[in-house]
Amino acid sequence: MTRVDFRGTPAMLLETKRGARAVVALHGAQLLSWTPAGGREWLFLSERAELAPGKAIRGGVPICFPQFASLGSLPKHGLVRTRTWRAAGKRVVDGEPVVSLALEPDAELRSLWPHPCRVGYAVRLGDDRIELALSVENTGGAPLSFTAALHGYFAVGDVEAVTVAGLGGVEYRDAAAGDATRVERGDAVSIRGEVDRVYHSVQGDVVLREPDRALAIRAEGFPDVVLWNPGAARCAALPDMAPDGWRRMLCVEAGAIRTPVVVAAGGTWRGRQVLAASPAARDVRGATPP
Repeated sequence: MTRVDFRGTPAMLLETKRGARAVVALHGAQLLSWTPAGGREWLFLSERAELAPGKAIRGGVPICFPQFASLGSLPKHGLVRTRTWRAAGKRVVDGEPVVSLALEPDAELRSLWPHPCRVGYAVRLGDDRIELALSVENTGGAPLSFTAALHGYFAVGDVEAVTVAGLGGVEYRDAAAGDATRVERGDAVSIRGEVDRVYHSVQGDVVLREPDRALAIRAEGFPDVVLWNPGAARCAALPDMAPDGWRRMLCVEAGAIRTPVVVAAGGTWRGRQVLAASPAARDVRGATPP
């Protein structure tokens, strides 16, 4: 694990002996790149993304906290994705590198969200998997509540050739259809045009499949799953995306969205997501948390 400069922003590089690589920026504690051993890049990072102080980075895995999207009075997706986090430690566990980052709200953030807390994040890299763990410690004397998500942008060859399995029978809120509530009828979801859905109380793994590879996605502490792709028209209006960027990405996010998390005074909440890459998606059960 070494400090690197990634497109002008300070970051941590994690590597395994077999050649897996991941890059975690101090800006937003954002995972910007992940390549499994012997594989190719799994994360989409827009070539027009702004990696600059105060800017939200389009791609990788942004952390949404303490608000998801515009579901509240705070800036969209909350406050921490545009802040500089502190590198809090690095270690090796069972031969796998782990980096930890931390953020304690400063006076500016407390003026927007007056809840004393410590936010921690850990990234653990294996040869064919990566684990992302978010924690929130309530250091105040009253309960705090929040919504959150790990807003993963995944790189795909052609989004219209992708399917997402594991969501059959699940109720979802469809923001692209005026927040209509629907139930997913098929097990394999295909992407055709704009998709903006929050699936509620998902049980088990979700699997993103391309023609030649797959990604098994497991979440703990995050009951909801978000699928998002802006489609051609909305993508053309995004200044930090190329016009064809929508074809090369799909967001599959772990979230605690429909029901806010409540943390008692002195308590700690933890949530994590495990991503396991394979030519044929593997089960990620039994993964060890960072």
